Amino acid sequence: MQMKDLLRTADLSRADVDLLLATASDFAKDPLKASTALANRTVAIYMTKPSTRTRLASETAVAHLGGTPIFLRGDDLQLGRGETIEDTARIISGYASALIVRTFAQSDVNELGRAASVPVINALTDDDHPTQLLADWITIQEKFGKDTSGRKFVYLGDGNNMSHAWLTMGAIMGAHVVAATPAGKWAPDPKIVAQAQDIAKSTGATIEITNDPISAAKDASVLYTDVWMSMGDPESDRLEKMKILKPFAVTSELMKLTVKDSIFMHCLPAHRGEEVSADVIDGPSSVVWREALHRRTTIQSLLYHLVRGEIKGR
Repeated sequence: MQMKDLLRTADLSRADVDLLLATASDFAKDPLKASTALANRTVAIYMTKPSTRTRLASETAVAHLGGTPIFLRGDDLQLGRGETIEDTARIISGYASALIVRTFAQSDVNELGRAASVPVINALTDDDHPTQLLADWITIQEKFGKDTSGRKFVYLGDGNNMSHAWLTMGAIMGAHVVAATPAGKWAPDPKIVAQAQDIAKSTGATIEITNDPISAAKDASVLYTDVWMSMGDPESDRLEKMKILKPFAVTSELMKLTVKDSIFMHCLPAHRGEEVSADVIDGPSSVVWREALHRRTTIQSLLYHLVRGEIKGR
């Protein structure tokens, strides 16, 4: 059955991910390989959260497919003046061939998907970040190949949307993935953890949750982190959050615990001296710039296959 939208990482099957990454790899070699796929068509890009990579990647991906991107900020639409999400989705569907959304509430993206007749792509919510994980996994496969058996992939830090997406995609890919976070309110959502564990039952993945960054980093192939204060986090949490997350910072000492060919990954933007030290992110093990490039190749691949109705879903 055709999957119209990509609303959650968990919507994807392993076959979907393999298809998307193979096409993204082709677009990395030849960005204009399908330069007429969206000829004379538009794609709406709606963002209520500021962005560097997502905006550049999305607009470039549409252009490389021959389409015209239409960028919309939160105050460019009538949503703030009372027009419903459903009405907005219907209007956009009449003008655009797809809608890329970067916003706060997952429920808003879900409602846009239900109401729109064109593909809706979640380019980040407070709960999930599926487009980032596609970029992450093509970067991982470029480094280690498609066979990741025996390797451990570790996320360290805040149990936020990135930790959710990391666990879910790792489960889909049959990998050994770890989320090392503080206990309590900055741990991953237990419902997302349970969902990843359920997916893992059919893929052979290992889902590990720990509060110990040292044991997590030992023999890891990837150490991955994200900023500690995300957009929308209350400023009143800063001092407490910085103190609690400090042991989870990715430093050269932590990298020494990993395997010899390990890599450092970050979805960016990065705050050197907080979640990662400068010598790690700017050092030889860092692949963050290649990872950032693949935001374009994977969004381009998503648009190409969703518009053609070639993503099947789980």
